[in-house]
This record gives sequence, structure tokens and C-alpha cells, in this order.
Amino acid sequence: MPEGRKTIKDVARTLGVSAATVSRALAGHSRISPETRARVEQTARQMGYMPNRAAQSLVAGRSSGFVGLILTDPGYGREASYLGEFIGALGAGFAEHGIDLFLAAIPEQQSELSVIRNIVGTRRADGLIIARTAEVDPRIDFLAAARFPFVTHGRTADEVPRHAWVDSDGAAAFAEAFDLLYALGHRRFGLVTIEEPMTFRMHRTEGLLRAITRRGDPEVSLQIATSPRYDGARRHAAIGALLSHPWRPTAVLALIDGLALTVLEEAAALGLSVPDDLSVIGFDNITSAALARPGLTTFDAQTALSARASARMLVAQMSADTRPALPESLLIRPKLVLRASHGAVRQTPRG
Repeated sequence: MPEGRKTIKDVARTLGVSAATVSRALAGHSRISPETRARVEQTARQMGYMPNRAAQSLVAGRSSGFVGLILTDPGYGREASYLGEFIGALGAGFAEHGIDLFLAAIPEQQSELSVIRNIVGTRRADGLIIARTAEVDPRIDFLAAARFPFVTHGRTADEVPRHAWVDSDGAAAFAEAFDLLYALGHRRFGLVTIEEPMTFRMHRTEGLLRAITRRGDPEVSLQIATSPRYDGARRHAAIGALLSHPWRPTAVLALIDGLALTVLEEAAALGLSVPDDLSVIGFDNITSAALARPGLTTFDAQTALSARASARMLVAQMSADTRPALPESLLIRPKLVLRASHGAVRQTPRG
């Protein structure tokens, strides 16, 4: 065997089974057959694997051995191809500890909080990952009061967070985007955003506004186009009006890539060339961003890193041996992905 401390994944790879199976076998779980348990224990001994006592206690001592990710349709993931990457990395992070991830898909008309109350009350899960964090979020208030383990993908607007979270530094990203476009000569800016009070909207907008203020340049202007996130007709109408304005922006920052791709569509319909007449920058680096024509300049939010960090934080909360004294947090700096949708401003913009 290779040198170094063996992990549960090493044992699972050798046996050709999942890490969750190995963990349950070593914990004496009733769902694992005696034959499989004996084979796992023998291989673990031969490899010199030392079980993680905290992880085993999660599987054997908790009521379910599951954690949940709550998804509301269409509130999360309809346009975001990063959802698959996030779920995959999240599941892998929990599997390393022998914990299974389940998805609770909630219809748009159903209360997400009511589902969370049910999960907590019945102990169908030992912890939860909460997505689409809002500026004021009753889900977080309930889980914190119930002292139920959870981690949010995103933050609330609280100055002092009361819970564990992982988030992308959207404020820094939008400030970086503004500085890039300003250096290319742009002074007329547009922001395409959503109506919903998501905290990522607040942080990205604040980052842009602070960057504009720092410049102190009276020539800089900002026009904002807002629409509901999942109302395609109103989205197209708002962006079309922005680009048809007599003093239209020469550079547009879109809150998410889905909005940026709509900007590209509306620009083409109006006969505007990107990036000659209009520069566009998005956020998320979804698959469609690289396939767009021209390729969309955007920010990679490092989704897999966020997911694995969320899994690690939740596992730590669920174990008495590793539970942190104070809530953990991680702010991840997105990476700028330069493609072809941005460029220097025209001296005399068309349109």
C-alpha cells in the first residue's frame, strides 16, 4: 500500500464500494450484511485505516444518517448549471464522512419553512444546507432557535452573522468588474438585476456603488434595469428599454449570467455589436457563458469549493467532538474569467 494515512475513500476504492458503505460497516450499521462488514473490517485493518470516531458517531448515533439540501422550484437552479456541480461536490463532501445527502424539492407554491419545520420535527435529517439566502430569512431564525445544525449558501444582511455560512465575495467581484471597464474608457454603466431581496443582489450592488464612489468621477453614470428573476417577458422588456435609452450605457454588469445572456440577445436584436458597441460582464460562469457568441466575460464563483466547505462545516456542527464554539464562515473570492464580451469604449458610441 502507498505510504501515508489511509482514508475511508482509500478503503472504499480498494473494495469497489461507496465510502458510505465502508463507514456504515465499520460502525456496525444494521443495513450492512455481516459478510460485507467482515470484508470491510479486514481490508481496513490490512490497510492500516484508523476510523474517524466523530464521523462514525454521526452515522451510528444520529437518528437518520442523512443531511438535506432544500430546493424550491423555480427559486433555485432553473437557469444555473452550477447547481449540478454544487450538488455533486456537496454529496462527495458528505460521503467522505459516510453521510448521505437527500434533496427536498419543494413546489413554488409550498412554504419552504413548513418543510424545514417538518424535517426538524421528525428528525428526518441530522443537518440542513440552506440555499438562496435572503436579506431577512425566517428559515435561519427558525433553525437557529431550534439549535438544529445548518449551513447557509449565502449570508443574511446581519452585520454580525449568527450562523455558519459560505458565500462568494460578490462585492469585490463587481468592484473589480467596474475597475476593469473604467480603465477601458467606459463612463456610462448599466446594472441588470432582480427584484427578489436576495443577499447576493445586495452585496454585488453595493460593491459596484462603492467602486463608483471611490472614483469620484462626475462623468460616471449608472442606469439600473430590474425585473423578477424568473419572468422572462419582463426581463426582456427591462433590458430592451435599458439598451434603447437615448443615453444608453456602453457597459453593462449583470447580476447573474442568465441576465447577461439576455443582454446579449437584446443587443443583437437592436443591432448593437458586443463588445464594439456594448461591453457585458456576468457572474457565475455557467456552461452557457462559454458557449455564447461572443463568449461571456464573467466570474467563476468556485462552486465546488463552496460546496465542500459547506459540507465540512455542517459535519463539524453535527459532531460533539468537533463542534466549533462560534459559527464558522468562509467568504470566497470569485475568479474573473476573461472572454470576448468586453472591450474598450467607442469614442462615439452607436445607438
